[in-house]
Amino acid sequence: MEQIKILTKQTQDAYNWANKIIRSIPVSKWEHIPEVVETNVTWQIGHLTVSFYFHSIMVIKGHQTPILKKIPLKTYDALFTNALPVYSIEKTEPEKLFEDFIYMQQESIAMIKSLSDAELEMPLEVTDVPHPIARNKFEALDWNIKHTMWHCGQLGILKRVIDSRFDFGLKR
Repeated sequence: MEQIKILTKQTQDAYNWANKIIRSIPVSKWEHIPEVVETNVTWQIGHLTVSFYFHSIMVIKGHQTPILKKIPLKTYDALFTNALPVYSIEKTEPEKLFEDFIYMQQESIAMIKSLSDAELEMPLEVTDVPHPIARNKFEALDWNIKHTMWHCGQLGILKRVIDSRFDFGLKR
């Protein structure tokens, strides 16, 4: 199987897990910050939206004007990159934030599908903030998958603490 197909499938799988977990958490609980975790669902969604852009779009092909016109990435970056989750409370509309999250996933997948396997070994686009992990496009896309699943774990813990255990469909 081609590397692009594998990266696309793994990225879609990671995004689908994030979506399943988020959709299982009532919106009314998205801004609750339990002491044991010190994050909230709103912050997690915003953070992942920004990270999808950075790891799978910006360092791959540079800034994309249509995305920047549709999504308030500067605002999201300020709220969801280095700011504490408490500062994200009541700063966004949950429906709009989730809509932007899904849109960024679609743009990310489209970007990955637009690449050739040969492009994966090319260096990253130069950005103001250097990529913390990757040195080439493959490594950035691979990190995007790992980073997404890392946050799925955090979302799973949040769900358990503020709502209920996530039902993976296991039969006992």
